[in-house]
Amino acid sequence: MRDLGLVAGSCGGLDVRFAAELARPAAARGWRTAITLTPTAMRWLESTGALADVEAATDLPVRSASRLPGEPRPHPDPAVFLFAPASANSVAKLALGIADNQALTVLGDVLGAPGITVVVAYQIQDTRVHHPAWQRHLDTLAGAGVTLHRLDTGRPWTEALDLLP
Repeated sequence: MRDLGLVAGSCGGLDVRFAAELARPAAARGWRTAITLTPTAMRWLESTGALADVEAATDLPVRSASRLPGEPRPHPDPAVFLFAPASANSVAKLALGIADNQALTVLGDVLGAPGITVVVAYQIQDTRVHHPAWQRHLDTLAGAGVTLHRLDTGRPWTEALDLLP
């Protein structure tokens, strides 16, 4: 079994699509998922009752907060990461090196590292592409070796899994 760092942000459909179209299908494809959520994504899943479905897709704790000093590490060190869905805000922060939550810390620690695969599947408003900094954020991530994929609301999120090695 291969370890996959599966990271998710707060995007529309998270509560009904994340477990069904990413976490469970990843496990069915032979990945052991180490799931880390942004704090807002965790709140969304908790408030909708969908967190239990996500937790059932992994044998590891689902996390959104950093561990305290002396606490054991709850996740392995995967060589493959999928950030899906990623919001425009999280894409910008990752590109700028802002690690203000556990999800972005996990990704920021491996971004550009040799031998590590990072796929970012983002969900944005159509108007976001006109923001003057947006393309620079994508270019920065691509320059670090990140595979980028835009999640289309009408297509299954499982497409992002097809980008993994």
